[in-house]
Amino acid sequence: MWAAIVGGESGDMSPTTDWSAWHADYADPTSLLSERLRVVQRHIHRWLDESAPDPVTVVSSCAGDGRDILEVLSDRDDSERVSATLLEGDPRNVHRASRHIRRLGLSGIEVRCTDAGSSNAYAHAVPADLVLLCGIFGNITEDDVHRTIAAAPQFCKPGAVVIWTRHRKDPDLTPSIRRWFSDHGLAEVDFVAPEHALYSVGVNRLVGDPQPLVGDQHLFRFVR
Repeated sequence: MWAAIVGGESGDMSPTTDWSAWHADYADPTSLLSERLRVVQRHIHRWLDESAPDPVTVVSSCAGDGRDILEVLSDRDDSERVSATLLEGDPRNVHRASRHIRRLGLSGIEVRCTDAGSSNAYAHAVPADLVLLCGIFGNITEDDVHRTIAAAPQFCKPGAVVIWTRHRKDPDLTPSIRRWFSDHGLAEVDFVAPEHALYSVGVNRLVGDPQPLVGDQHLFRFVR
């Protein structure tokens, strides 16, 4: 499947944040956002190395322009074994992701313009071997963070890996997030929390049982 754009209900985007313009900080390789991206990408590379040579599936929630997974695949000679579904609510980011996929010549990538805060968006995209929940937990309520983590086993194949991000500004929610993942059968593999910055990147693996996807669930809504 070549860079398919699947239409649908767009995300319930915040009236105060332009999530297309937000990506501008990636243009500065010294920015903390770029640094966090590199951490996420290192973990994706590591996961792909560990899973080689088997075919694998990826779902990325609130994928933005998809650069976390797309830039990784562009560096690898085994990208054809990866099928990925990118879920993104901003049509501008969706079109940028699609152009990037075509430019890189990557196959097996589907881009959906949809509200990733609803479980319906994940139909036919899950269960996946890798679940990306990056750039979400810092923009939603604590209750929605917990609700999304509780639903994460619905997105996972047995042994799937989840990569997530969250800032550590006061009040720091990451201790609770790490506990919630464990409580819901996702054991911690790594947690990156650099002293010079307030971002964090978590990696968890499903050690409990996967769960079937339940439709019509509210997972989260951006509040900023």
